[in-house]
Amino acid sequence: MTRAFFALIGRDLRLAARIGGGGGMAVFFFLVVVAVVPLGVGPDLNLLARIAPGMLWVALLLSSLLTLDRLFQADYEDGSLDLLAMGRLPLELVAAAKATGHFLTTGLPLVVAAPLLGLMLNLEVSAFPALMLAMLAGAPALSFLGIIGAGLTVGIRRGGLLASLLVLPFYIPVLIFGVAAARAALFGFPDGVAGQSLTLLCAVALASLVLGPVAAAAALRANLR
Repeated sequence: MTRAFFALIGRDLRLAARIGGGGGMAVFFFLVVVAVVPLGVGPDLNLLARIAPGMLWVALLLSSLLTLDRLFQADYEDGSLDLLAMGRLPLELVAAAKATGHFLTTGLPLVVAAPLLGLMLNLEVSAFPALMLAMLAGAPALSFLGIIGAGLTVGIRRGGLLASLLVLPFYIPVLIFGVAAARAALFGFPDGVAGQSLTLLCAVALASLVLGPVAAAAALRANLR
């Protein structure tokens, strides 16, 4: 069962590399969002530095939403999802493997690209470790919460927008605690604020790792009947 789980992750990684989408498209969208911010708020470098953590997190959230429809839709259309549902691997683990593949091909490249884009927003280098740590803790939650919306809309053609609207409320705690952890480290808030925010972010991420695959599997069973 473990081999089947990692084989499914490897299959998704190979498919993402073959089609050239996923992480590359998300990073490009991430870059576009960050690049237009200075055009909107003006050349005030101090203002850009203050809003940089929030803008980077919003860009990460939007980039993740952009790729949600790729989680199950292609497998549903070519029949692979039916075969996966009839296989030995429980549907909960299938959903967990798909979410892990989504994080590796979309969330992780965005986390790696965040410091470079932070420089474009005049973010201080000293804030990079806290920003990347918070994103590394929060990005998996975006994927594991995203599979719920993807599972609910798998039978709907062009259901990506609907999936984004469904999961957006679940993303709000990740956004709040992620931005709070980065801002606390950047602006030197009282001791403990950054740690508390990061702890709460990790708690949300752990809850999503457990609940996301279960909810997504239930949604897939309802759509595959």
